[in-house]
Amino acid sequence: MSEKRQDFLLHHDWIRKALMFEPRGHDMMSGAFLYPPIDAAADGAILFVETSGCLPMCGHGTIGVVTAALEAGFIHPKRPGSLLLDVPAGQIKIDYVMEQGKVLWVKIYNVASYLAYEDIIVTVPGLGELQVDIAYGGNFYIIVEPQINFPGIQHWSAAQILHYSPLVRSLINEKVEPIHPQDPTVRGASHLLWTGSAKNADSDGANAVFYGDKAIDRSPCGTGTSARMAQLFAKGQLALQQDFVNESYIGSQFVGRAESVCQVGNISGILPSIKGWARVTGQNCIRVDDDDPYAFGFQVI
Repeated sequence: MSEKRQDFLLHHDWIRKALMFEPRGHDMMSGAFLYPPIDAAADGAILFVETSGCLPMCGHGTIGVVTAALEAGFIHPKRPGSLLLDVPAGQIKIDYVMEQGKVLWVKIYNVASYLAYEDIIVTVPGLGELQVDIAYGGNFYIIVEPQINFPGIQHWSAAQILHYSPLVRSLINEKVEPIHPQDPTVRGASHLLWTGSAKNADSDGANAVFYGDKAIDRSPCGTGTSARMAQLFAKGQLALQQDFVNESYIGSQFVGRAESVCQVGNISGILPSIKGWARVTGQNCIRVDDDDPYAFGFQVI
């Protein structure tokens, strides 16, 4: 699927833009394409798209696709209650519970995740010095924890996150370029994960994930939760088999867990899981008219 991702970006990216950009989509739009399996043992494959491009992996996208595909009968599992799916980042195992035609929850056994960089310091205009880590959980995440110049997401507005995120991302990517040791096509940190105190008493952590040009994830972010757990585990702040309930900016939750340890090239990491749910909200028939000057969408940035 990594090769299919590259081919899609090279030859078919107009489809992503037509679907994700206005007037059919919006600045925070994300989606996915269901493919036939690459591996004969797999049940299917997924290509993830959003306004910023094609992602190697997407946790909430996987939960949504699995829910919709099972309920619509697009996937026929070889083993009821579990799936094996090919994604650009590798192959993932899925557990799910389905009752009376409705998927109640989905658990993803995600790709190997690891802490890539620690204690990178940048000076952000209008904010001052920030110290950040970079971790991989299917995508690379710049992780910002509360510190002198960042009191935590509970004290920041969405406008502040949207303002400072592109600045921090640009400064970090000028300083370092994270490259996956097993797939050099996966490079660069495109997402920021700002942390802070949770709203729910049963949450262990909270984050606001910035991506694209001006989007904040409404979900806790599956790959972001995986990256966060890899960071915490590497720093001795999360144990194996310990649940980590992660909360989004709007208070929605995923239950994460560091299932086991692994190696990613020469780097120690974890094999994480993320559990959550999705609900099908509707169906849509989309048309692209070649005579439309905005056929392939537009952005107002």
